[in-house]
Amino acid sequence: MTSIPPLTAATPGILRRSAAPAAGIVHLGLGNFHRAHQAVYTDAAVTAHGGDWGIIGVASRSTAIPDAMHAQDMLYTVVEISPEGSKFSVPRVHADAFTAAADPDRVVKAIGDAGTRIVSLTVTENGYNYTPATGSLNLQDPAIRHDLANPGSPQTPIGQIVRGLQHRSRTNGEVVTILSCDNLADNGRHTQRLVREFASLLPAAEAAEILAFVDTRTSFPSSMVDRIVPATTDHYRSLVASHCGYSDRIPVPAEPFTMWIVEDNFIAGRPTWEVGGAVFSDQVGGYEQLKVRLLNGTHSLIAYLGALIGAVTIPDSVSHPDIELAARSVLRNEYLPSVSVPAGVDVDAYEEQLFSRWRNTALGHRTSQVGSDGSVKLRQRIPLPALQILDDGRMPQLLALTTAAYLACIAPLPGFDPGPQAHAMDDPARGLLAGLASASRSGADLAQKVLGDHHLLGEELAERDDFILRTGDFIDILHSAGPRAAIAEANTALPAAPSLQTTRSTP
Repeated sequence: MTSIPPLTAATPGILRRSAAPAAGIVHLGLGNFHRAHQAVYTDAAVTAHGGDWGIIGVASRSTAIPDAMHAQDMLYTVVEISPEGSKFSVPRVHADAFTAAADPDRVVKAIGDAGTRIVSLTVTENGYNYTPATGSLNLQDPAIRHDLANPGSPQTPIGQIVRGLQHRSRTNGEVVTILSCDNLADNGRHTQRLVREFASLLPAAEAAEILAFVDTRTSFPSSMVDRIVPATTDHYRSLVASHCGYSDRIPVPAEPFTMWIVEDNFIAGRPTWEVGGAVFSDQVGGYEQLKVRLLNGTHSLIAYLGALIGAVTIPDSVSHPDIELAARSVLRNEYLPSVSVPAGVDVDAYEEQLFSRWRNTALGHRTSQVGSDGSVKLRQRIPLPALQILDDGRMPQLLALTTAAYLACIAPLPGFDPGPQAHAMDDPARGLLAGLASASRSGADLAQKVLGDHHLLGEELAERDDFILRTGDFIDILHSAGPRAAIAEANTALPAAPSLQTTRSTP
């Protein structure tokens, strides 16, 4: 690879425009997902209709991506992966990139700049620094306390946004949109609520000033994003080198499928993202439910059960008939009844599309990646469907199994080894949960500590002893007999499966 030239703006035949557009968007979270999703839509919009919609990408702590982007004239390759072959494209939409931890004041000034009309985020559910049990800002988080006390060097996205809006209100007063692109229910309102909570904790005069600005000069549209984007590996670097004839330090692999549903509430204008396929809709909530429950919730079950049988990738996991059975069962019987399906969506076709995506062996999405951050993700996916089923007098067997499989991966009981894929999962609660597991005598004991005492899945499920006990049963089965036995137990206990047509909700 060292014998071929690096990707730069001078690389022949790759660029559709002579220069990146002037900056109009500050994006927090310069990871693979943003670069294969929002950046691609923005590139299409600017190519078609122009506009000052260049993106200033802000990485949180690592300098790896900003450094590589600067070395490559802000360019990188999107590698669209499918069993039929690969496609390669090079967006040219980033105007700049830097790391927030190295230059926190620059984040504040970029958000506050009059030319910034959209501040967007892909920082994962964990990046919002809220308490999953309540949905409120986590005031015990040292980073949040730091941001409240240090206006010039915010560390968290919420702190950065509030301090940037303060700077904006004091320097130019221009309107701006804050656009969450993370897997949070009603993510626009969720972000707005956290921003207002943070602002309200500032000294009285500051709080009044910034709250007035937030309420009159900002908008917080909700959105739903969907594209499977695995981690970059040397395999993809080699693929780019062999097919494109240049070296790229930071190519982004992605599946062919991509979706973006957005509420059209942009107080300062927006790019024509619909050119790239974005859908502007007043039914974002229904699409969110489809994504967060049917896709993400089922994806989690596939990842945890797969990790426990040693499956390295999602295609490996879903290729096991018993795991596919469990996945289809949780999707149809336990997630779907809680979803308000948007008009025009064929749920049967959506389900088959999901399984086709999960079987994409060329993509190789790792179970360890999908299973990471479960302590935050599952709080978005499980409680409402589980409570609805419990209130109907039934037990959500597969949702209890999902919870148990998560705990078996992240916080196994003493003497149980969940395997290397589970060990590779990152989770902010791993230390706490592992401590609880080490002091637990049984699955029931662990489930009570985690769900009942520590409210991992919220306060309402913490009061449902039947769900906690069932989760404990599945922990014990997973530890003693393995995932296949647990799946068999869950499906034996299920009532006869209704058809998708009879369970389909209406808007």
